Amino acid sequence: MPSPLTELHYDSGTLVAPTLPDDARLHALFQKDGRTGVFRAPALHYRDVVLRLRECGLPYEDRAKRFEPVELPLTVPIEPFPHQRAALEAWTRAGGRGLVELPTGAGKTLLAVLAIAWVKRPTLVVVPTLDLMAQWQGVLAKHFSGPVGMVGGGVNDRQTLTVTTYDSAAMQMEFTGNRFGLLICDECHHLPAPSYRFIAEGTLAPYRLGLTATLERADGGERVCEELLGPLVHRTGIDELQGQYLAPYEVRRIEVPLTPDEKTRYDEARGRYLTFVRRLGVPLASPEGWARFLAQSQRSDEGRAAYRGYREQRRIALTSSGKLDALWKILLEHREDRVIVFTDDNETVYTLARKLLLPALTHHTPLPERKALLAAFASAELPVLLTSRVLNEGVDVPEARVGVVLSGSGSVREHVQRLGRILRKRPGKRALLYEVCSAQTAESGISERRRQHRAYQEPEGPPDADA
Repeated sequence: MPSPLTELHYDSGTLVAPTLPDDARLHALFQKDGRTGVFRAPALHYRDVVLRLRECGLPYEDRAKRFEPVELPLTVPIEPFPHQRAALEAWTRAGGRGLVELPTGAGKTLLAVLAIAWVKRPTLVVVPTLDLMAQWQGVLAKHFSGPVGMVGGGVNDRQTLTVTTYDSAAMQMEFTGNRFGLLICDECHHLPAPSYRFIAEGTLAPYRLGLTATLERADGGERVCEELLGPLVHRTGIDELQGQYLAPYEVRRIEVPLTPDEKTRYDEARGRYLTFVRRLGVPLASPEGWARFLAQSQRSDEGRAAYRGYREQRRIALTSSGKLDALWKILLEHREDRVIVFTDDNETVYTLARKLLLPALTHHTPLPERKALLAAFASAELPVLLTSRVLNEGVDVPEARVGVVLSGSGSVREHVQRLGRILRKRPGKRALLYEVCSAQTAESGISERRRQHRAYQEPEGPPDADA
């Protein structure tokens, strides 16, 4: 007796089958919906379900997907670099699923172009910012002849090739998750966030590519990326590409002392903070410990004073007067170069902008003004960009040769991303990253944590205590 026909439907980010054949592996992918009596699975399982039905020779009718193969020829042939070719081959061997870790400037976008041409399916590219959305749209429009749509920032133009933001994709996926055969997540380390996981869980896309310069997350979220997009199939480090495909670089760390007044205020504020923490026995090395400190600090006058102490000691270390002096000397030394100055927060950026009479670039900067500032920087009309975290990811600034990390978190990812901003290769370019730290403060420990990456294990340039 022939097996009954299995129908597959798409419903709001899920794969639905009214009935299932008697196969344990198929039943393991679905759950019985007690409300409607149908079998329901995350859309993520679409590929596994179809492959299993084919493997068993079971008849099925696919009413779920709304995409078909399409011809997507490149307008101009691309000759990939060896690391791009190796990444593409590893990804295709894995069946068109998986994660690729390449440094900033190593050509992740062109790798994605080659993947789209290989898959020949409608493609959704997901990026973290509107700047990157516009940047990707321009690259795809250059390499493919058809229109490239965008969804986000007030634009809702869905095409065979579409670029969107993580925020827009998370809101739209239940309605459009059956329209794309390839999902590309740029800066895919964002995907494990609870509000973004549905982007990958709610799409049928049988082909998936995750791109990042720094996959590892402090919370272990890279395992979520692998569950949603596929395993890590290729990794190339900054140190493997510098000199030939990325600009050669040097990292200089500068420690500046606090003034006597700053040191006194720092010690008093930090003492208030640590006394409270030690009395509670809070292990601040873990995220849970930090959350406990925040909760306990709001329950008493002593706790609130400790939290103010934490904020004050941090502000003094990150914005000491010696840092401003060091920055001024760096800017004078590199007056002929394009320089990006990174800070940890907007307040510091605006303070520097007022003192140095330079414009600030933050996430509050309107998009037209942001584009104008980046264009002025590219043309050398504006030699210095002051920013907080908005340039950490993706934005293409190949003209930058010098980076100055005036303050930042202990995140390895953030530090590697900031280094990557100045590594795009240009003839004769040698990149230089300065890290300016306040001596004898907790910032020294923050600096050590964020430098735990192979990109910083090479011998550094000579210390420059007078800079």
